[in-house]
This record gives sequence, structure tokens and C-alpha cells, in this order.
Amino acid sequence: MSAIPHEILNRVRDCKIVPVITLSDVDHALPLADALMAGGVDFLEVTLRTSSALACIEKMASSGVDAMVGAGTITRPEDVTAAKNAGARFLVSPGATPALIPELQAFDGPVFPGVASVSEAMIMRDHGFTVQKFFPAEPAGGPGFLKSIAGPMPDIRFIPTGGISQANAPGYLELENVIAVGGSWIVPNALIAEKDWAGITKLCLDARQRLESVA
Repeated sequence: MSAIPHEILNRVRDCKIVPVITLSDVDHALPLADALMAGGVDFLEVTLRTSSALACIEKMASSGVDAMVGAGTITRPEDVTAAKNAGARFLVSPGATPALIPELQAFDGPVFPGVASVSEAMIMRDHGFTVQKFFPAEPAGGPGFLKSIAGPMPDIRFIPTGGISQANAPGYLELENVIAVGGSWIVPNALIAEKDWAGITKLCLDARQRLESVA
């Protein structure tokens, strides 16, 4: 599914922050999802960076939590199949290869492929992806880069990820071609390890309050 339904785009816009989640313990999956939703964040990207990631996605997806759970760090065609089988409802990739693109196109759900240049953005648009992950956002040019390409590519929207923090997130969300930001600052590994779910909820609430007046 290349075209993303408006109701899903609106859900991402309302969320404003897509947490980039890295989980090593399946027992943390549901408490973390609950903590994020309590903070108003319900569009959850679980990265395939640990051996437990797929099990965590399956745990969240099969629990009936009122969140949209997806898989990030999709880098190979087989990742698409594994994420789909685990119950992921959307996919996020850091980039795209000729072998990966057809699998992303065939996925029955929203896909946000990663781009870091004008040429990559144009190529992915030509493959039907008009909402893209801008990664790594800060090293690749930050808000200035995205602002400069809005004119020649008005039909592409971005979710910047990589180096995003509560301090610089507003600068991205002020841009017309940005619908949300992705970040790990609201799901720090230290708080997850400590099972400080209240602390994570507070980070979400603080971030959303700060961003409420933006965009």
C-alpha cells in the first residue's frame, strides 16, 4: 500500500511524535505501550534491532491495545514478511534498495521509506511513496534542508528521524512538509530498563505540551 489513507495521516499528525522503540525484553512491551498511550502517543514504531523485537510487536499487536503498532529498521525483503507475520500495521525503513522496494510496495499497510537526499525522495515518490522518513535528519541537513525542497517537491511529506529531541522538534513541525517527528528521547533505554513507566508517560506529556502550539 503506497498511498496512505487520510485517517492514518491524521492520526500521525495528531500524535506528532512517533517513538523509535528498542526493546530487549518482551515483558516490557505492554507496560511501555500503556505508558506511551497514557502520554497521548499511540503510533508506535518498534525497531528490529534486537532479537526480541518481533516478539514485542506480536505481544503489542495481539493484546488489543488501542495503538497502531509498526516495525522499524526494515532493511531486507525478509524483514517485511517477518514484521507482517508479527502483526505490524505499518513499516519504517532507514532507506530502500532495489530488492526491498517491491516488498514495501506489496505490504498491506502504510510504509514510510527512509530518504536522505533529493534524488532518493524523487525515486521513492516515483514508486508511489509520498510520505517518507527523512533519515538521519540532523546529519542530513535538518529543518533547513526540508524547507529548501518543499518548493520543488510540494507533494512529498516527511517524518524526520535521527537526532530529533524535544529542543529541536518544534523547528521541524513548523514546516508544511513535515507531519510528525520520530525520536527515541521519549522512550529512553534507561527508563525502560528501570521500568519507569510513569517517567516515560511524563516525557510524552511534556513533549506533546511543548509541541501543541506548533503546526
